[in-house]
Amino acid sequence: MPEVTATSYDVVVVGAGPNGLTAAARLALAGCKVVVFEATESIGGGSRTKPLTDDSVYDVCAAVHPFGAASPAFAELGLERRGLRWLHPPVAVAHPFPDGAVAALYRDLERTCEGLAADGARWRRLVAGPAASWGRLGPTLNQPILAATLRHPFRMAGFGMRGGLPATVMARWFRTREAKGLFGGFCAHSCSDLAKPLTAGVGLALAASGHAVGMPLAAGGSQSIVDALAGIVTEAGGEVVLERLITSRAELPPARATLLDVGPEQLATITGRPAQKWKRGIGVAKLDLLLSEPMPWTAAACREAGTVHVGGEFAAIAAAERETVRGGLPGHPFLLVAQPSVVDPSRAPAGQHVLWTYRHTPNGCDDPAAITGIETQLDRFAPGWRDVVVHRKAALATDYEAYNRNYVGGDIAGGALTPWQTLARPRLARDPYRTAVDGVWLCSQSTAPGPGVHGMCGWNAAASVLRSGVLHLRYR
Repeated sequence: MPEVTATSYDVVVVGAGPNGLTAAARLALAGCKVVVFEATESIGGGSRTKPLTDDSVYDVCAAVHPFGAASPAFAELGLERRGLRWLHPPVAVAHPFPDGAVAALYRDLERTCEGLAADGARWRRLVAGPAASWGRLGPTLNQPILAATLRHPFRMAGFGMRGGLPATVMARWFRTREAKGLFGGFCAHSCSDLAKPLTAGVGLALAASGHAVGMPLAAGGSQSIVDALAGIVTEAGGEVVLERLITSRAELPPARATLLDVGPEQLATITGRPAQKWKRGIGVAKLDLLLSEPMPWTAAACREAGTVHVGGEFAAIAAAERETVRGGLPGHPFLLVAQPSVVDPSRAPAGQHVLWTYRHTPNGCDDPAAITGIETQLDRFAPGWRDVVVHRKAALATDYEAYNRNYVGGDIAGGALTPWQTLARPRLARDPYRTAVDGVWLCSQSTAPGPGVHGMCGWNAAASVLRSGVLHLRYR
């Protein structure tokens, strides 16, 4: 059993995911004596890369990182100076239709607009402003909504006028199925009924960031992100202790501040306080494939895309997400597909390719039909794909909960992105990270700004610790 090397610390962090490690890195660089406890045998949380076969690897959870590439935390910490490389595929996102047509998002806004033909000007009017101002807008959106609104009311109001709408309303802005479908695929990342408010904001933020910073993958796998963060912690004198499950504060060494990269349920367990009311979101089912050759997509643009949104027309995507949120398991689900090998040959042997795809399911779903639905959709958009499969690995929502205690019922987003839990994550406050328990902060994706490998939940929580004065240290 690994042991800590000291009897007390300035800061204890529980959970070595992207947020926990980002918080630890910021505080260690500020001069704090930091230790991080991780329950499993390796760091990473939602940013782990593991072997798929003896000579290929796959990302267990997150694979594509527009918000990571745009992260103020990662930029300030200098992850690219520490070996992290962002790789940009020729096509950022492809959105195919069953008849072989395709819409595509390129980092180049004008090229994207040209491909959308009749809706090109409308796409530009919707997305160009947020994309051009992403250097200011992105960091604003990475703050708690109440604090961001108080500091930048006009900026937030400008984004919120459209971002606050349901995706089903915003989609009416477009006339063609291509633009509607492309926008709908981004909105479906909300894991919500697309008729709910704020779902358009998810799509608009992703599309804008895709033009501003791209939709990159991390060279070698998402593990490289957390490895870089852990390197900062240890180089600054901090410690990372593996295989240490924490179920109570009594199991932690004394510290002035404790940061928990866990869900609200575990927060209650560790602190011994009643759990707050927290709605869990839908789950996921995932299929990872090693292929003997590129995926035989019908639409050519998909073969050069790092990300493929499979679902077809906007109405079909919206219907599938609505059925899932209501507890159903649609036979033609929306799929999010990542193709790392398009831009990163290190993931698989020469000539072979790794493909990563997941769908949404009801929370806690253990029905193998969830995987069948993925296969059925791939049959429609990439006929013949089964003939090139060398190896496969499937995971259901229950498998994700077993993999990570934070993923309750397979909810990889840290809680349902309902309108309220988007605005108040986990509560409506300028500083939602500091808990009611003295000396304890929450820094997981259940806090603002929410899910994604960007580290901003941990970065913001660390800032709250530094402002609080509990450390009694002089910081840089």
